Amino acid sequence: MSLPGVYETSLKDGTPSYRASITWQKKHISLGSFPEEKAAHAAYLLAFSVLSEKSRKILDYRNTLPLSFEKWVVLINLRDNGLYFATPIYLMKSYFLYYLEPELELKFDMEDLFYYASHKIMRRGNHLFVADYGMQVTLFSRYGIKNYAVPGKDYRFINGDPYDFRYENIEILNTYHGVFLTRRNDKAIYRARIHVRSYYLIGYYDSAVEAAVAYNKAVDIIKERYPEKNYELNYIAELKASEYAALYKRVKISDKIYHLPV
Repeated sequence: MSLPGVYETSLKDGTPSYRASITWQKKHISLGSFPEEKAAHAAYLLAFSVLSEKSRKILDYRNTLPLSFEKWVVLINLRDNGLYFATPIYLMKSYFLYYLEPELELKFDMEDLFYYASHKIMRRGNHLFVADYGMQVTLFSRYGIKNYAVPGKDYRFINGDPYDFRYENIEILNTYHGVFLTRRNDKAIYRARIHVRSYYLIGYYDSAVEAAVAYNKAVDIIKERYPEKNYELNYIAELKASEYAALYKRVKISDKIYHLPV
């Protein structure tokens, strides 16, 4: 007879395996598979203890425990908040935490709860991403931040916490291709540049919109000489067609763009 919370099964090669699970508040929760029945039972007992005892906290987790850290967070959130999520989410009053490690949590607004409850966040080095329709989608892309964006130049975390992804904490400094916020003579200005065989300076401009139009103008000139180049133009929603045309005509760009080597 199997121990409580344990179901015996086998791997594809016939090796015995033991699955642990627990039912709590009519919710059936899988706890993982184990090579030994005692280990699976230990996971079940620990899960029952976590769900029953308020004294167990997220930071109490240790790698030697028979439960994964993700399951640990899931169980504590279910116990404290009465809601089950498959991902390691813990609900706060006005936002939620997504735990990557016991001492590393990401903060999100409640409006993102449904998305991250069904999308697991993964990390490779400093890159955070989810798998969405078979593609790797960075967390930054949900905020309109490009993959090549530079922190402090293109965007910044207002409170200085790079793991606080609440919308009020993220300020987009620049959303245009080839445009970078910089300073000259103690004044904030926008630098436009473009890559052909190396980077070429297009010019410095007083506004991001002007720099974005200058980048588009440079693209048009370069494509006459390098038609095989594939550049994505900046879309500038705040300009009417006539306003865009007028700015495009008067914006100045570096002479080097006109005289690139063939």
